[in-house]
Amino acid sequence: QNSKRIVMALQSGLKSELTWALNSLTLLSFKEKEDVRKDATPLAKLPGVLDALLQVIDDWRDIARPRMSAKLARPRLLGINSVFSGFGFEFETTNPNDPLSRVRLGPDAKTSENTGDGNQSRGSDWWYDEEGLFNLDEEGRVERQQCAVAASNVIRNFSFMPENETVMAQHRHCLETVIQCMEDHDTEDEELVTNAIETIVNLAPFLNLRIFSSSKPSQHAHITEKRAVEAIMGMLESPIKAWHCAAAELLGRLIVNPDNEPFIVPFVPQVYKRLVDLLSFLGADAQAAAVAALHNFAEVNMDCRLRLVNERWAIGRLLKIIQSPHPLLEVCRKAALTLENLACEPQNRTQLMAYESTFAEIAFSDARLSDTFARILYELTSKANSKLGTARGVWGL
Repeated sequence: QNSKRIVMALQSGLKSELTWALNSLTLLSFKEKEDVRKDATPLAKLPGVLDALLQVIDDWRDIARPRMSAKLARPRLLGINSVFSGFGFEFETTNPNDPLSRVRLGPDAKTSENTGDGNQSRGSDWWYDEEGLFNLDEEGRVERQQCAVAASNVIRNFSFMPENETVMAQHRHCLETVIQCMEDHDTEDEELVTNAIETIVNLAPFLNLRIFSSSKPSQHAHITEKRAVEAIMGMLESPIKAWHCAAAELLGRLIVNPDNEPFIVPFVPQVYKRLVDLLSFLGADAQAAAVAALHNFAEVNMDCRLRLVNERWAIGRLLKIIQSPHPLLEVCRKAALTLENLACEPQNRTQLMAYESTFAEIAFSDARLSDTFARILYELTSKANSKLGTARGVWGL
């Protein structure tokens, strides 16, 4: 019963009801990223809430287009003595008895009427007051934007709950809304975009891009697999740290699913170039996201490994992260495993042999990664046609 009331409040369009519903859902959905709450409320117990939240975001996006594209007002005198002129809403003239006169007059219109005895009574446009509908002026746009951001924050919070991951990853409208927000990251509200990409990062292990080519036509937006990957690439190229780190992590999680490979592999050259750039960033977060993504890409197929080893600066920057070392041991381990995957391809030996002395130095000096680099040296120094052949080096393998 409470969930039904929340859904009805979200769909009502009334500011007070919408604010109450969003506040309630924020409390129900909030938890720390690593916190496992027993009292967390899954979406399965709130039927219709996800669709209602997405509608709040859609309502904002419908009016968020550039103001230059809006129709300009054309005042007309015909029908000035009637409430409705018959020429459409944008051509209506003002009339003191018109219940929509406040909207047409703008934000300076009065919200109440003076009865003459010092008391003010609510006019027929009472629903445009603070407790009523959203205004169509700039203040109303800001309020709708705030509601959309709050709704996206609730959706993001829900995506952290394991009970919701499968449901949300199969909800096409949710995914399409998220992709659209990412596409418009240059003009859309930054917090809304951040919530969108964090949501899809949480859902990535369960996301199959083929959902966008489902035989069932979409009723909201025509998003294709290619368009979705292009939106992610746009976020990866963004200078904003939170966005390009999340996009790198997202690509690394998506490529693990074999069904997503045909849609992501064509973008591998651009992906590698940007990920290698992130390896040179000073921030540990960007390096960690890039290493994790490269590790997953290197495990896809031989072509991905051959492309990565030929990417300029890739090997040197992976080694630099290991030698620095990175604050997180797991990042260093994944960087070493990435190099091991590259060494498994005989075609990569020529490029990797240039770093043989560095590999040997790490193998003898770093006990945590010595086994991994010993295997790398074995791959590089064993006979080309047999991994069981006698080692040509002095490593005693």
